Amino acid sequence: MWTMELYKSGLSILHTIIIISFALTSVLSTTRLLVCKQRCYNSRFVLLLLCCPRQHIMADEDFECGHSGASSTFPQQCSALRKNGFVMIKGRPCKIMEMSTSKTGKHGHAKVHLTGLDIFTQKKYEDICPSTHNMDVPHVTRKDYQVIDVADGFLSLMDDGGATREDLKLPEGDIGKEIEKKFDNGDNFMVTVLKALDEENVVATKAQN
Repeated sequence: MWTMELYKSGLSILHTIIIISFALTSVLSTTRLLVCKQRCYNSRFVLLLLCCPRQHIMADEDFECGHSGASSTFPQQCSALRKNGFVMIKGRPCKIMEMSTSKTGKHGHAKVHLTGLDIFTQKKYEDICPSTHNMDVPHVTRKDYQVIDVADGFLSLMDDGGATREDLKLPEGDIGKEIEKKFDNGDNFMVTVLKALDEENVVATKAQN
C-alpha cells in the first residue's frame, strides 16, 4: 500500500514507478548477495570437509576424537587357556605352569585352577576361575639384543637393525650375574627381553650366532 501513499503525496506516476523500480532492484541485489554468500560459505565448508582431517573440523564444535590404541590385554575364555601360555593373575602377567579343571557340580560351572609364574619376577601366583568365564591375557613380545656394554647397573644393547638402547637395568639374581660374567670374559652373547603391560625386563641369555 506504500505505493499508493507515494502517489497521493503528489509524486507523478513516472516518479513513483522509478522509486518502486529502485526499491525492487535494491531488494533483488541484497537477496542475490545473501545467496552468493551462502553458496560461498557452503563451498568453503565442502572444501574444508575434503581437505581437512575430521578431528580438526570437529574441534570447533568441542568434540574430541580419541585414539584407541592397542590394548595391553585381551579376553579369553578360561577353558581355552593352555599350559605355557600367558594369563593375568592378581594383576600380574604370568606364564601358566599348571592348570587343572574340576568336574561340573550340580549347581554351577566347572572351575579351572591356574598356577603361574610372573614373567618378570618369577613369583608364583594362583587363581581359580569358572571355565566359561573370561580372563585377561597379556600381549607379550620377545626380542633378542646383542650386549655391547654393561655399566653403572644398565645394559647397552643393539638390535638386528643396529639401533641401540641403554634404558634397561641389569637384572637381579642369577641372570644378572651371568650377564656380568659373560661380559667380563669378553664373550659375544645376546639377551632376551620380554615386554608386557609397558614393562620390560631381560629374562635370559643366549649365545650369539
